[in-house]
Amino acid sequence: MTALLIICFCLILGSLGKPQFPEQEKDPKFWNTWAQRTLKNALTLQELNKNKAKNLILFLGDGMGVPTVTAARILKGQLNGQSGEETQLEMDKFPFVSLSKTYNTNAQVPDSAGTATAYLCGVKANEGTVGVSAAAVRSQCNTTQGNEVTSILKWAKDAGKSVGIVTTTRVNHATPSAAYAHCVDRDWYSDNEMPVEALQAGCKDIARQLFENIPNIDVIMGGGRKYMFPKNMSDVEYPNILKQSGTRKDGRNLVQEWVDRMKDKKKHYVWNKTQLLSLNPNNVDYLLGLFEPGDMAYDLERNTESDPSLTEMVDVAIKILKKNPSGFYLLVEGGRIDHGHHEGKAKQALHEAVEMDRAIGRAGLLTSDHETLTIVTADHSHVFSFGGYTARGNTIFGLAPMLSDVDQKPFTSILYGNGPGYKVINGARENVSAVKYEGNNYQAQAAVPLNAETHGGEDVAVFAKGPLAHLLHGVHEQNYIPHVMAYAACIGQNREHCMSPSGSAGLRPAFSIVAVILSAAGLLC
Repeated sequence: MTALLIICFCLILGSLGKPQFPEQEKDPKFWNTWAQRTLKNALTLQELNKNKAKNLILFLGDGMGVPTVTAARILKGQLNGQSGEETQLEMDKFPFVSLSKTYNTNAQVPDSAGTATAYLCGVKANEGTVGVSAAAVRSQCNTTQGNEVTSILKWAKDAGKSVGIVTTTRVNHATPSAAYAHCVDRDWYSDNEMPVEALQAGCKDIARQLFENIPNIDVIMGGGRKYMFPKNMSDVEYPNILKQSGTRKDGRNLVQEWVDRMKDKKKHYVWNKTQLLSLNPNNVDYLLGLFEPGDMAYDLERNTESDPSLTEMVDVAIKILKKNPSGFYLLVEGGRIDHGHHEGKAKQALHEAVEMDRAIGRAGLLTSDHETLTIVTADHSHVFSFGGYTARGNTIFGLAPMLSDVDQKPFTSILYGNGPGYKVINGARENVSAVKYEGNNYQAQAAVPLNAETHGGEDVAVFAKGPLAHLLHGVHEQNYIPHVMAYAACIGQNREHCMSPSGSAGLRPAFSIVAVILSAAGLLC
């Protein structure tokens, strides 16, 4: 009983120390004024942006379901000394929001490979496969040929645009690989991970396809260095760690092959932040940046001296790509949001989401909404939630303001439906007040024990701004997304609308005075 009283006292004391809501919020005028201001802004959207999209940017928050978006918003505000709930993420400022149905052709709750094929190639596919239709069967090499589907990155490249991929995972991970590869198994990172039968049947590993399928991808940045080098070749950054060494059994050095092929072009290969930020984008046409042997580090654990942030990578990528007068397509993945959730480490996941939001803001400063269609979405959700009647301003990683009325123990606001955070101590639920539940690697409690937490099956949000962003409305299948982007940019399969009967462009090119001024300002940045 004494222990129970102490816990209750701590919970009450903790809640007293939280920031109270602002005094102005007590006045109805505050809310009415805010709503009227929002209404006026909404009315301006009646004049739709029907310009032709010169540039296309897709920000993909891997595993960034709606609860993750909300929690990241609160975290962003709290990192800035606010209570958090009233904060706006950069994606919150986008004028058009819709929902995407994420299921795979053979899965109610999807994986990142089948979903990537949907939002990049425009067709739904089976889980575990990338860049192939649903006629392909996972891990069956002989179902690849004839079932390949191309991505919007290729459509853009074929139309003369510059194209880029930036990710915090391996560049040959599920999300980025669907942009260039056709593979019946997302785990075939290099030939080392492929079965002998698949190699003998002529199937190619994903790393190899990165350089061969679309040979001149202008910008590639992320992790995955070890899959590009011969087996046991020491890594440049971790020379004495065997697990970071090269993996390729075929003995090929894909990085050196890329350097040799690009020898007459303005190309650079970099593997650390110093090299990246020392580049003058005006003197770079092709960039290959591989900053880790595997996935890049979580932003909370990132070595800020040697590893670039997602924002820094996006900044350099856009400055290189935007030099093309025909425009560009850029895929940006905040890929480790997903990994944090799988590990039950909500703090890692949410900080990854906040960093991706910074990158979205930076992209907005470097481009103009008059000519750039920007979309932010997720491939799927997670069984992540937060609740417990927490008070305004309660730290997002804190405790609920009550004890369980079943086991009389405190609980954190953040919980998972399943995952590694399930813990039983002496036959009962772990008492979280005895652990550091606000630590970076704390695994939030879960209802069902699993080594890795699972994806969630609910719809995810799609935020859009720029030319024809209003076409993303209501509830749509996930594979609808690249069709909208291609339509807006007059690339891909349906371009008839781009030409009027007189032979002039049906969509307006974005050459307004405002656009010119904004573009000039962007170049100065």
